Order: sequence, then structure tokens, then C-alpha cells
Amino acid sequence: MNEISAEPTSMSFLLMSPARKLADSNVAMANCDDSADMAIRLMKERQTKCVLLSRGGEAVGIVTKTDILFKVLSQGKNPSKVRLEEIMNTPIIAVDPAATVQEALSIMDKHAIRQIVVSSNSSVLGIISRDDLFEREQLTTTAAEDSALQGTPVCIINPEAILFSKDDET
Repeated sequence: MNEISAEPTSMSFLLMSPARKLADSNVAMANCDDSADMAIRLMKERQTKCVLLSRGGEAVGIVTKTDILFKVLSQGKNPSKVRLEEIMNTPIIAVDPAATVQEALSIMDKHAIRQIVVSSNSSVLGIISRDDLFEREQLTTTAAEDSALQGTPVCIINPEAILFSKDDET
């Protein structure tokens, strides 16, 4: 996932961030006529969860690791004989780079997808995946917990509202 200049410090900041800040520009591309086996190799090499498919230089579809698992492997098909065009999802669902991460997640929910393309003027800028967002959320939560454990005050408590008690030993 791309590093952004200012790491989100809270979940709300993460959700309100523009999609372009969290889009992974490490996008794997393949031709519609390539095999599922080729897509598997590409995903492994690029450490991605999906491959955008092109025809005539334009992206026309997307194939995910889940597509390969359910549409090829679980049906006993040979990945080297299945063309990506046969299993691709089209049209490509995209979001504007200025849209918030929360808006991107809403679109993902609406279309029941795990990845969304960030696109501007027909150009692919990157892809946001739920898995990447989950990892980022975990880092954000861990950073907040670490900060609290290191003594940075989370809030101020009125001393008169605290009662310190000691267990009686019997």
C-alpha cells in the first residue's frame, strides 16, 4: 500500500481521507486473452489481490483472487486453459480520487466488492481494497493504543470524580 504523508491518527480521519491518498498504485494489468494462470503469477509477483484486464489498451474488467478461487479452481478447471475474459467482472466499479474512503466503502458495499478502482478522467490512479483498509485501521488503532500506554493523556479527569480504594485483606 502507498505511504501517505500524514498517517491517519483516528478511524474517523481515515474514513474522511480522500480515496487518492489510500489508493495502491501497484496495479497489475493483463490482457483479456491471458490465462488465469498468468493472473495468478502476476498477483503473486506484484503482491496484489486483483488484476485489471485490458483490451486495445483500455481497462475493461477486473479479476480477483476470489474469482480465480471460485470460478476456476473450485470447479476443477485448469487455470492455464481458462481465459481471463471468461471470468472477469465488468464493468469496472470506480470512485473519484476526491471521494472519501467512507464513500468508497459505501460503493463497495452497494456492489458487494472487495476492491474499487480510483480513477480520474479515464486514468487508473490505483486500487483500494477492504483488506488494505482493514490493515490501515489496525495500524491506526494500535498507534492510538501505544500513545495511550506511553503516557500521552487521552483525556483529563476531574480529580474530585475519582475514588481510589484499596481492597481489604481478610
